[in-house]
Amino acid sequence: MAAVEQEAEVRYTDAAGLADALRGADALFMYQFLSTALPSAWHAADRLQWLHIAAAGVDPVMFPELRSSDVVLTNARGVFDDSIAEYVLGQVLAFAKDMPTSLRLQDARTWRHRETERIGGASAVVVGTGPIGRAIARLLRAAGLRVSGAGRRARDGDPDFGTVHTTDRLAECVADADYVIAVAPLTDQTKNMFDADAFAAMKPSARFVNVGRGELVVTDDLVAALRSQTIAGAALDVFDTEPLPADHPLWTMENVLISPHMSGDVVGWRRELVGVFADNFRRWRAGQELRNVVDKQLGYVPSGS
Repeated sequence: MAAVEQEAEVRYTDAAGLADALRGADALFMYQFLSTALPSAWHAADRLQWLHIAAAGVDPVMFPELRSSDVVLTNARGVFDDSIAEYVLGQVLAFAKDMPTSLRLQDARTWRHRETERIGGASAVVVGTGPIGRAIARLLRAAGLRVSGAGRRARDGDPDFGTVHTTDRLAECVADADYVIAVAPLTDQTKNMFDADAFAAMKPSARFVNVGRGELVVTDDLVAALRSQTIAGAALDVFDTEPLPADHPLWTMENVLISPHMSGDVVGWRRELVGVFADNFRRWRAGQELRNVVDKQLGYVPSGS
């Protein structure tokens, strides 16, 4: 931020002071991307032209007043693509090689031989075909999985997904998948898309991986599907309530892998987030086109932007 501070008056604030800091401000860098403070402070945004959020998902700021305003919204698209893809591959391998059981047996000093699975030739459906979904698809393909996608538009011959189905036919998309990867942005259309019907459409041997948003999933339906062995397991990095409450049943399920919203957070990620903002700040000051401009009606950066 040093370069930005040399060119502009920079105000630092927490949620409580946001309204005061917004008065007279031309730009806002929302570093705490999950903060819900902006809607209640929006009345003070009397000069705001540009809002940058330090995340790929912009759902925390998709309130009506922002959508209808002339404020340009940009995000941190590109920072997390490869790291989240590596996380997904790691979880796929953890399931296939039964690593959680190995760790439990190691803790118990128990020697128990088992057979595990190959990932080569297994099938994966990546639900969400943006840059993160593409990075996931490329890495899973490189590891030998057969990959398809689900997004807004159906198509064949996609360079990363091969075939892309539409998400309104989700049950058909996931029916034959060994791994279902959720990475779609949270919008009115995708909220609660993984419900009892979606899980019932999956194979009993399927594993579900969510690195998108917790609200993509009806959590009670997921718990029920895991308990009834409708699906074989889940790896979850995001939840509809964060932190996940200590008494939540997901914590104690042996077929569930939990991480605390960290799939993209590798060493240096904070520096990269600031770097994206600083680059856009230089563009903004020079009157140049900004990177990662979000379509506020869609709720994400359109493909090709």
